[in-house]
Amino acid sequence: MVTELDRQIAGRYTVQSVARALRLVEIVAGGPPGGLSLSELSRTLGTSKSSTLALARTLVAFGYLRDAHPGPGYTLGTGLIRLGDIAGRQLPLGDMCRPMIEDLSRETKMTARLAMSDQGHPVFVVRVDGPGSVRFHTPLGQRELTYASAAGKAILSAMDEEGIRRMCAETGLAARTAHTITDVDALLDNLAMARRLGFAVDDEEDAEGVFCVGAAFFGHDGSCAGAVSVTGIKGDLPAWRVNELGRTVRRYADQVSGMLGGHPYTGPSLATAQWAPAEPPPLERPAGEDRPGERPAERPPAVAQPR
Repeated sequence: MVTELDRQIAGRYTVQSVARALRLVEIVAGGPPGGLSLSELSRTLGTSKSSTLALARTLVAFGYLRDAHPGPGYTLGTGLIRLGDIAGRQLPLGDMCRPMIEDLSRETKMTARLAMSDQGHPVFVVRVDGPGSVRFHTPLGQRELTYASAAGKAILSAMDEEGIRRMCAETGLAARTAHTITDVDALLDNLAMARRLGFAVDDEEDAEGVFCVGAAFFGHDGSCAGAVSVTGIKGDLPAWRVNELGRTVRRYADQVSGMLGGHPYTGPSLATAQWAPAEPPPLERPAGEDRPGERPAERPPAVAQPR
């Protein structure tokens, strides 16, 4: 997404007529589906109607705008579809994002990765190992689990319930560890929390002793394009640190969204939601064993058995 700062940096190298033409395309893109009239374009662009008309007709001739009849006026042209398709195939997202993932690893002191969404499955294309001797087996270029990884759950959280259930039916929910979520309804609750937080957590669900935090990023059309994640050793990691990492990963994922022309994530309670570890299941006590602080159960008196 081109910002005002980008335009300022261009400075004296900017060709004003080209800049106005591109700005005109952006104005139409941000307008209603029915298009914008010449008067509306002229007023928003801040140029005369005659200058705006000349720009619009030039863009129509190259297929970047379309003169909608009947209708208010101008909409985006089909030439942009072709360019968008070509740009999507040529976009070296991994190369573009590597410096950003390096910064994330340096800031968090953890292994950082970036995954593309392949029909809802995370496929990691960038990995930067954190400092220290611990290295995680995280191969690139292959699909990973959706329901037991932070990146996978971040991508799943962008789907509707029907899509999530369909994915789970296709892949199954086999247990990887004692912490893996293997019930669809429990997973849906976990993903609902991820939406509120803006990030998902793999709390030893894929590998014992390992945790990950992941956040989804989005393309120009608003769809989930992938996720950014960090991985580390669980240890005695406090909940406040997980929330801190989640906000950091969320910030980097928003930067990737911006590179793709998408918008930052805005969850329903993003500013106040806090992650907390799931309650462990209650341990079954052996028969006859009393809980601490509990009065001993009445037991029948012992009866001597004949020898």
